[in-house]
Amino acid sequence: MLENAFKYQEQMWQSIGETFVMVGISVGAAVLLGLPLGTLLYFCRKGQLYENKKLSLVLNTLVNIVRSFPFLLLVVAMIPVTRLIVGTAIGTIAATVPLSIVAIAYYSRLVEQALLEIPRGTTEAALSMGASRLGLIFKFLYVEARSGLVLGLTTSTISFISFSTVMGVVGGGGVGDFAIRYGYQRYETEVMAYAIVVMIVLVQIVQFSGSTIARLLDKK
Repeated sequence: MLENAFKYQEQMWQSIGETFVMVGISVGAAVLLGLPLGTLLYFCRKGQLYENKKLSLVLNTLVNIVRSFPFLLLVVAMIPVTRLIVGTAIGTIAATVPLSIVAIAYYSRLVEQALLEIPRGTTEAALSMGASRLGLIFKFLYVEARSGLVLGLTTSTISFISFSTVMGVVGGGGVGDFAIRYGYQRYETEVMAYAIVVMIVLVQIVQFSGSTIARLLDKK
C-alpha cells in the first residue's frame, strides 16, 4: 500500500507547489486588498469615525454576495473575467483569480470584526493626541488588533487551502486535484488517503504557526 501511495511522489510535489502558488497569491491579495477593505468597512459603519451609510451598504452588499456565492459556481462564473485578466481561464495562475476575489471578501470581514473588538477609547485617545488618519490606522488600530488580524489571516488561509482543492475544475491543479485524478478516478484509495494526510499536515502547520504568532503578539 505504501508503494502505491508513493509511486506518484513527483506528481505530489508538483501538486503541493501548485497549492502553494494558489494559496500564496490569495493570501497576498487578502493582505494587500482585504485588509484596507476591512478597515474601510469598519470606519463606514454606523457610529464610527467616518460613518457613511451609502458606502457601507454598497461594500457590505458586495462582500456578502461574494462570501455567500457557492465557490465552485463562482469559479465557473468568473471564467470570462479570469480570461480578461490573465489571458486564459485554464491553469494554476488563472485559478488564483476567483480564489483571490474570495480571499479579499473573506478576510475583509474578519478584519472588520477584529477592529470592532478594540475599545472605542483607543480611537478617542489617538485623536486627542493629534493622530492623522494613517497614524490612527497603523499606529493604534492595527497595533491593538494585531493578534486578531493574525488569527483571522490564519483562519482565512486554512479556508483558501480548502477552496484550492476544487481548482482542478479549471486546470488549477493542487493536492485536491491530485487526489481526484490519481486516487479516486484510478480507484487507488491509498493514494487518495495519502493526499488527504498531506492536506491535514499543511493545515496543522498553518494553524500552529498562526496561533503561535498571534499569541506572541497578544499584549493582553
